[in-house]
Amino acid sequence: MKLLKRIFRVLLVLFILLNVIAAFHAWKFTHFYAPGSFRNKTPEQMNVLEKARMLLLGVRISKSLVRHTPESRYETVHMTTSNGLQLEGWWTPVAASKGTVILFHGYGGSKDGPIPEAMYFQTLGYNTLLMDFRAHGNSEGTVCTVGYREAEDVMLAYNLVQQKGEKHIVLWGVSMGAAAILRAVPTYHLHPNKVILECSFATLTDAVKGRMRAVSLPGTPFSQLLTFWGGIENGFWGFNYNPADYAQSITMPALISWGAHDTRVTRQETISIYKHLGTKKKELVIFEDCGHQSFCRREGKKWKEHIRKFLAAR
Repeated sequence: MKLLKRIFRVLLVLFILLNVIAAFHAWKFTHFYAPGSFRNKTPEQMNVLEKARMLLLGVRISKSLVRHTPESRYETVHMTTSNGLQLEGWWTPVAASKGTVILFHGYGGSKDGPIPEAMYFQTLGYNTLLMDFRAHGNSEGTVCTVGYREAEDVMLAYNLVQQKGEKHIVLWGVSMGAAAILRAVPTYHLHPNKVILECSFATLTDAVKGRMRAVSLPGTPFSQLLTFWGGIENGFWGFNYNPADYAQSITMPALISWGAHDTRVTRQETISIYKHLGTKKKELVIFEDCGHQSFCRREGKKWKEHIRKFLAAR
């Protein structure tokens, strides 16, 4: 009996410790530090003490900086979230436009990332709006919910373009940006003409698993614990945040893309999103030479050809 009590106590202590570690990781995963407050390091660059700190307390992430600007002329625009954060975007109109493409970057990125994609959309005759999500780039905030609350940012950008009189809107997003679009469409009843979604995760738990792989930590049970604590710490139930489920509300034409060497998002996740789409006008493109990266930069010719055909299709 005494032995069973000791075992129970040890297991209880380990359970509490595991949850404390997970809570720290979840906080670091969703809360960014001021830009330049420290130097980001990969696990390979860390000493033993730094690795121990990372394993116990999580990975510190500094807010992304905007380092590049478009070559074409643009207007800086702003919009305000429901909790008072000011978001920044770059609006680039073109003559005799066919419509507008709004571009949303991924986790830890900023609006200068998809500049090459925006430039190609402009050559096809589309206005573009490049957006910084909250807590990214030049937008305000320090908290990132990996697309959950960022769905509001998608809605605000969509409304801004609508207010300019635009009736033909295309939403483009990569990774977290794609997940935010999937949530925004049903949540805010958006009606874009088409959506282009690149390397989106299927569930928040899947996204955390991808993050765990990147920092050499086991996916289970950490991904489930971080999903729980990440949601609790940010005021939502993380296990209900499933972009693959939101895909059922995508009834407009959709182009889904994935890189065969992607270590963050799996083939299974991509196929799950594709199968759940509520439209028959859908296409899945796999980029054989790409990972979790810009398909436009890595396999530009193939990416441009599929984009051109998709936008031209009726």
